[in-house]
Amino acid sequence: MCGRYVSTRSPQDLTRLFHVTDWRPAETLAPSWNVAPTDEVYAVLQRAPRHGGDTSVRRELRALRWGMVPSWAKDPKIGSRMINARVETVHEKPAYRRAFARHRCLLPADGFYEWQPVENEKTGRTRKQPYFIHPADGRVMALAGLYAYWRNQEIENDDDPAAWLMTCTIITTEATDAAGRIHPRMPLALTPDHYDAWLDPRREDADGLRALLTRPADGHLDARPVSVAVNNTRNNGPQLLDEVTS
Repeated sequence: MCGRYVSTRSPQDLTRLFHVTDWRPAETLAPSWNVAPTDEVYAVLQRAPRHGGDTSVRRELRALRWGMVPSWAKDPKIGSRMINARVETVHEKPAYRRAFARHRCLLPADGFYEWQPVENEKTGRTRKQPYFIHPADGRVMALAGLYAYWRNQEIENDDDPAAWLMTCTIITTEATDAAGRIHPRMPLALTPDHYDAWLDPRREDADGLRALLTRPADGHLDARPVSVAVNNTRNNGPQLLDEVTS
């Protein structure tokens, strides 16, 4: 699974890296070394304007809430339980299949955290040691994600921005490379040559889309033990990435 990650790139860097044409300065987010479920996160997506005759597709950088709330959900709190979607079943699960067909996105990340059970030889007790897992070359990870719109029925005006909640989820896969030694699951990162096809809202062929979801970061990941301070979502800052003796 993926329950915590790092996202520190500026919107200027992300618009350049992902060839974004539309981003809103009002949605600028602070760098975070401890992104947690229900936080606002950057997402790269493509969509056509809602109004008018303009049918062009634009690549946007948006701030979405992590934890997908399907359009049919009665309570948006469900999103806190829908932070991940398994690649093996994402195309067929009722909660995700519509988004998989139409609303795909990329979630930029510097890396992510996973926890490994470690037994104390003296006491026999088990603790969980956090690791920071990241591309060996330091490049940004483009985590495969889905997004959804949820309409707040208590607001009558459809054009009121407060009437709509945009949320997202991260697709996970079997862990490989360094991550596989720590946890059996990990977020799935796309390679740059697959960005365009994944984001294209006109593509709805499930088999073709699933073929884009291959080995994360091309299998080149490093991992290092970090402080248990990351366990508390109130802790943040670059010191969370410092290596510690596990």
